[in-house]
Amino acid sequence: MSETNVIRRLEAAGLPPQLSRFGEWADRHFKWVLVAPAVLLILALSIYPLVYSLVVSFINFDFQVPGHAFVGFKNFERVIADPVARWSLVLTAFLSFSSVAIEFILGFAVAMTMMRSFPGRGLIMSILIVPLFISPVIVGQTFTLLLQRPFGPTNYVLSALLGNEVTISWLTESPYIYFSLILADVWQWTPFMFVILLAGLTAIPPNLYEAAELDGVGPWQVFWSITVPHLGPMILLAITFRLLDAIRLFDTIFIMTGGGPGTSTYTASYYLYTIGFTQFHLSQATAGSWLFLIFTALVVVFLVRRLLKAETN
Repeated sequence: MSETNVIRRLEAAGLPPQLSRFGEWADRHFKWVLVAPAVLLILALSIYPLVYSLVVSFINFDFQVPGHAFVGFKNFERVIADPVARWSLVLTAFLSFSSVAIEFILGFAVAMTMMRSFPGRGLIMSILIVPLFISPVIVGQTFTLLLQRPFGPTNYVLSALLGNEVTISWLTESPYIYFSLILADVWQWTPFMFVILLAGLTAIPPNLYEAAELDGVGPWQVFWSITVPHLGPMILLAITFRLLDAIRLFDTIFIMTGGGPGTSTYTASYYLYTIGFTQFHLSQATAGSWLFLIFTALVVVFLVRRLLKAETN
């Protein structure tokens, strides 16, 4: 008797049908069967390229040299010994930490201001978040037009305000070139800090502020005793997400300075791009990417541990 006939007879008798061995296994592991295609797709799109890049970092994968000979740790040694690579890492840390610190201060100040109700508050908030939706390439090009000498209006405005002629070359002179990069990044990403911190501020129970007001507690003490402790996890979350994005700074540098003058504005991302896709030393660029990944992972572990610690307190 076929399996189909057996199932029909069991159904007619009011008994549950007997499944095959595969059917029983699929029924027990139904949730895993559903997610298996997605897991396999993720493994194919992420794990395989990651493993392949690790293999490339140990061979001589260079378009200018035939063959792919095994070279061990020489690619890593070249990156570590390269002064441009070391400078790019220092500059990445400086630009990212400086930008995030300024963005946090400005975003916090704006969020505290927007907690109060006043005419036009909704319109102002809508305008403030516009930079978040603009491409970093467009932001870089805009600030290039604003700061470029002699056609940009920045020097003209400063000259009118100061009463003296200002002839600063914002995109070629040090340290003004770094101020320009930070300014462009701060203009675009301060709204990110503002939105997250505003959400955290609105989540603080209003009765805490009412109780403090009844007890005669001053505004400064309320800020440090109520606002900051309750906003702590949200502050760490905003800083973590923003810092992870800031250390990958590439777009605005590509547009505004092109890494110049010389290599003075090479960040880690721009250095790896230049080594891999301009000079075609792909194995060296891959080794540098792994070193940069390790550096980023250390920062991530530190920030995540602080974030989890703040949430458990």
